[in-house]
Amino acid sequence: MLADGRPNLPRNGALPGGLAYEQKTDGYRAILFAGPGRAFLQSRNGADLTGAFPEIASAGRAQPGPLVLDGELVVAHDGRLHFGELQRRARRRGAGARQAAADRPAHLIVFDVLDTADGPLLDEPYRERRARLKELFADGVLATPFALCPATTDRATAEGWLDPAWGAVGIEGVVVKGQAQRYEPGHRGWIKVRARATTEAVVASVTGAVGAPSTLLLGRYDQAGRLRYVARTAPLTRAARQELGALLVPAGPRHPWAGRRFTAGWGTREVLDHTPVEQDFVVEFAGDTSVDEGVYRHPVRFLRVRDDLGEAPPFDG
Repeated sequence: MLADGRPNLPRNGALPGGLAYEQKTDGYRAILFAGPGRAFLQSRNGADLTGAFPEIASAGRAQPGPLVLDGELVVAHDGRLHFGELQRRARRRGAGARQAAADRPAHLIVFDVLDTADGPLLDEPYRERRARLKELFADGVLATPFALCPATTDRATAEGWLDPAWGAVGIEGVVVKGQAQRYEPGHRGWIKVRARATTEAVVASVTGAVGAPSTLLLGRYDQAGRLRYVARTAPLTRAARQELGALLVPAGPRHPWAGRRFTAGWGTREVLDHTPVEQDFVVEFAGDTSVDEGVYRHPVRFLRVRDDLGEAPPFDG
């Protein structure tokens, strides 16, 4: 079951049976099919992750009865849930995966149980599935490397989880579920709200025409004075294209990004057709908390030109 993105928490009554809120962690969505002597760990896209995470597979095979668990694979490192370390773990198999499991152990943060020895739970309401899941942890059936996803019915607590300070440790936001909802595979029946914060960067290149840019490629300077890519904006509004098009100037061949290739987004190999511009303007943007080594994983939202700032914050990656 999937979630539809929204800018804000929904009002009461938006989903059936009252609202429940869960922390959205920065990881890989995965379903574990477990049972005595067997385990299969499947990504959201259907990829087999079993060999990449042997500690999760081993814990699955040790289960006393059949279980199907839905959750988020995470790796903790350097004081936060670290998506880059998780990506590196996902690429390894065999002896490399076993060594990585010892060096950077993964956890499956479980937020749903879909099947047990008593039968499938897909048609049970969320509140019943959540109660069954809590029992599995309370009874010791599920323990490390499994963790119970934090959840609440208190809106104020959920609003607190949207504080960007939570993003600094790898909590991306909140997933909202209806207490009476059944589990519908493939259906976007849940709601997700990402934590967002504003910051600044230099406009270093654009897609589309410089006089009416479609998106901005943003950069910051590192300690050595190199211009480092940090984010790409979502498509600009007509007003923003007009405003920026009147300010930006195409750069010459000495621009640090001249000839550099950028992909269209995380997880794709599509190459962007972009035009470097003179780095004369700092802009403010809003982005979520999915930042990998200084680079925003998802498109950010242009807010305004900051004429009052002479430079952007330094690159932090």
